[in-house]
Amino acid sequence: MRVAKWQSGNLIALALASALPAWPSPAPLAPETSAVIAHGPNQILIGVSSVQTGPASEMGRNLILGSRAYFDEVNRLGGIDGRSIEVILRDDHYEPDPAVQNTNDFIQRDDVLFLFDYVGTPTLTRTLPLLKYYSAKQMVSVGPLTGADPQRLPPYDRFVFNIRASYREETRTLVDYFYSKGYRRIGVLAQADAYGKSGESGVTDALGALGLAVVANTTYRRNQPFESKFDVQVKILRDAGVDAVIAVGVFEPSTAFIRDARMSGWNVPIANLSPSGSSAMLRQLKQASAAAGRDLTANLIVSQVVPPPDDLRFPLVVGYCAHTEANDRSFTGLEGWLNAVVVTEALRRAGPNPSRGAFVAAMESLHGWDPGLGVGLGFSPTDHQGLHKVWLTRTLNGVWVPEALP
Repeated sequence: MRVAKWQSGNLIALALASALPAWPSPAPLAPETSAVIAHGPNQILIGVSSVQTGPASEMGRNLILGSRAYFDEVNRLGGIDGRSIEVILRDDHYEPDPAVQNTNDFIQRDDVLFLFDYVGTPTLTRTLPLLKYYSAKQMVSVGPLTGADPQRLPPYDRFVFNIRASYREETRTLVDYFYSKGYRRIGVLAQADAYGKSGESGVTDALGALGLAVVANTTYRRNQPFESKFDVQVKILRDAGVDAVIAVGVFEPSTAFIRDARMSGWNVPIANLSPSGSSAMLRQLKQASAAAGRDLTANLIVSQVVPPPDDLRFPLVVGYCAHTEANDRSFTGLEGWLNAVVVTEALRRAGPNPSRGAFVAAMESLHGWDPGLGVGLGFSPTDHQGLHKVWLTRTLNGVWVPEALP
């Protein structure tokens, strides 16, 4: 199967245009002062700072696994104008300081064409001032796994191309879903950092639009492992009379919270945002269920920024499944595949001798182009937000199944 067949779909730019958000328009980047970016005539270098070890590592590993699967196929078919796409991957452990150091090295030492597949709000947001500092170099970050606001608002929106929907769009979808099911007393579990604050803010605003407020909230420290106890957080929310929970967390701590809630006999619906790593979460909960002798997987909801990785109605998913092993597939892996599809199309448009300026212009030219999801991208010179679509999934008999939007 050739690349062109599984990365394309119908263009529906008019439909997407009506759904564009009211984010302020990004200002144009300064004129480029850097030379052509590529180490030698045979490579296109991409810099990835991402979590590869620790409690949040499932996100980073799956994201780059999906992206590399696509790049490997592109390279097998001859690359971009004869150049292979090469990824320089460095582990930042889901911590801001290493992410900043990695980013500086990518720009100053490695001279990469662009930054890619960064994972997490606490890491990405700390690199934004660095991108602004180096604005004359026209370095941009593409496809970060975060739906936070800072890179979607001035002055940093011009340095980032967001492919996934925002946390505000995810949390609004979850709040509307719970409201449509009759739930009114919603509580929040949030990671105690910029990610948690961003998600909780989205929940608060969505509830406010319905004349409601968060009933109770509680937090946890970043990078807590699955072995951590969440009895205190469960008690805070339960004692407040919460009848549904929205958790703004990542894989291991979010899964630990679900485990402790269910083990205490508290069976309210618990929703998570897409960075929770739903595929790994369910796998871990099944193992914990076997050990506990009781089902811990029921009544869970997750908002997703891609469709289920086995939904073959979408050309994007068909391509993903054709070039990955079944055990490697996940929602996050499919997001990585999507990110790679998008940047590869931009690289094709950037020409045979790509500079950063040409790549930015190519990304902005993708307005209306469908990566295989039945919707066109929203990118343009005044909008760096690609998609706005959110899917919902819920657990049924130990598997994730699609759930209708409210």
